[in-house]
Amino acid sequence: MGIIAWIVFGALAGWVASILVGNNARQGCLMNIIVGIIGAFIGGFVMQLVTGRGFNFEFNIASFIVAVIGAVVLLVITGAGRR
Repeated sequence: MGIIAWIVFGALAGWVASILVGNNARQGCLMNIIVGIIGAFIGGFVMQLVTGRGFNFEFNIASFIVAVIGAVVLLVITGAGRR
């Protein structure tokens, strides 16, 4: 994926994750992008550990779900650290 696709993918994944976690009102667009991209890396790493095979990030529903799960994990961890 190109850089623009990563930004769009990260923004969507971060936005959905922030809605699921419940901190959408406190998070801006830039933070959604950052959380989504980092969440995609976390989700891919976890998926690789669980399945034992590499995960190829493409713009499809499976990659989106993995990125959202990774972003939710990131938001939960950072939310626990703030309290």
